[in-house]
Amino acid sequence: MKSRQRQAAKLLFESHERRQRFAPLPASVAPHTPEEAYAIQDAFVALRSDKLGAIVGYKIALTSAEMRRMVGIHEPLAGAVLESTILRSPARVRAADYGRLLVEFEIAVEMAEDLPAADAPFSHERVARSVGAVMPALEIADDRNADYSELSKHPFELIADNAWNEGAVLGARVREWQKLELSGARGAAHINGALVGEGHGRDAMGHPFAAVAWIADHLAAHGRGLLRGDIVLTGSIITSKYPKHGDHIKFSVDGLGDVELRVD
Repeated sequence: MKSRQRQAAKLLFESHERRQRFAPLPASVAPHTPEEAYAIQDAFVALRSDKLGAIVGYKIALTSAEMRRMVGIHEPLAGAVLESTILRSPARVRAADYGRLLVEFEIAVEMAEDLPAADAPFSHERVARSVGAVMPALEIADDRNADYSELSKHPFELIADNAWNEGAVLGARVREWQKLELSGARGAAHINGALVGEGHGRDAMGHPFAAVAWIADHLAAHGRGLLRGDIVLTGSIITSKYPKHGDHIKFSVDGLGDVELRVD
């Protein structure tokens, strides 16, 4: 890895530690291609893993057209999820621990078999054979008060910053998912009992397993595999929400149950 990319990762790491606002990296180290951005992400995640643990899964950002419109970026992005940031429902987090907490509403997949790089590209059918469980999930993210009107001018900065992932809250595993039509499963998000959004499994790339295939192919292009036990957050089917201190968030998916988060 180039020293410029390591320097960029160090600057990102320090800006997170200081709770600084999300901003473009200095021109001298800013990424100019997706490959440069993912190399910075790798170095940044490695720095964070010393405190937050090993990679235990991946997230896919901007899998729905509505989310891409919201952010102004037109392609999905990948990020890594670290061990200590995975929570089980019902969970609690502190708003004060984030620059600006945001929550996304997803269907998560737990792998029962490896999808090794050598086997790419991956079909829907191959992914389905490798899935062990499906569950509702809330992705926890931190946009650090980003100016969304500027994001489209710096799309690679979001990749470098690990697509803003700060973890996830997972609902109960559903191992008999074969009985469900996941693309048509309706999801409903409530904050303090009020409905704040609805979506369907198909809103993220057409089907949650299409998103898993996308991340498996992405990893394979970088010489890595999706591994047994990995969690994949397949993308928000409802636009991001910004909960505040005292809020209770509940996300329900037909056939998969609920996942809950309280913000202290």
